[in-house]
Amino acid sequence: MAGRGVENELNILASQIRVCRLCRDKPEMLPPLPHEPRPVVHLSNTARVCIAGQAPGTRVHKSGMPFDDPSGDRLRQWMGISREVFYDQSRLAIVPMGFCFPGLDDKGGDLPPRRECAPKWRSEIFRLLPQIELILVIGQYAQKWHLGRERKKTLTETVRDWSNYVNRDVYPPCLPLPHPSWRNTAWLRKNPWFEAETVPYLRKEVSRLTGSSL
Repeated sequence: MAGRGVENELNILASQIRVCRLCRDKPEMLPPLPHEPRPVVHLSNTARVCIAGQAPGTRVHKSGMPFDDPSGDRLRQWMGISREVFYDQSRLAIVPMGFCFPGLDDKGGDLPPRRECAPKWRSEIFRLLPQIELILVIGQYAQKWHLGRERKKTLTETVRDWSNYVNRDVYPPCLPLPHPSWRNTAWLRKNPWFEAETVPYLRKEVSRLTGSSL
């Protein structure tokens, strides 16, 4: 019965998130969202892995499917799982720092996640996800939120110290990752240790916690 109660609470929360218009109707410290909100989030009371990313991009905004783009292809490759497993909400939760596409900057890149989302929703979401055993913390915004003062000065330093984060006395453990954007291909070339050391650990844990692999 307790499990059913949490499931109901999660369903209610997900419904509330999907109709949220806070960043457009009551923005905080930023101009209103310049387009109609389309919050994207996957919640589950059985998933043991959670992806904490940044915010949807243009393609995800159109499809409503998280990581439905080349970044998602690379992330799934890192994780060693298929699209079917990735989008199986019973096995994988996806909770970005910002639920809506934030828009583009003057150079055509994605703006940072909206500031309204995390303070409004994040604590309640993770209160209802006590079964999560690993959080994949992608990019500097998610790392700042989930790692707090233990985050290093740079993203590279933070990701390089991944083994200490997953073994620290904090539950659930957080595994910091770079953003899987193809714009980070040069970063991957400069930091071969990531694919040699971090990715094998990531695949092993994802396979263990989702019960599947490629």
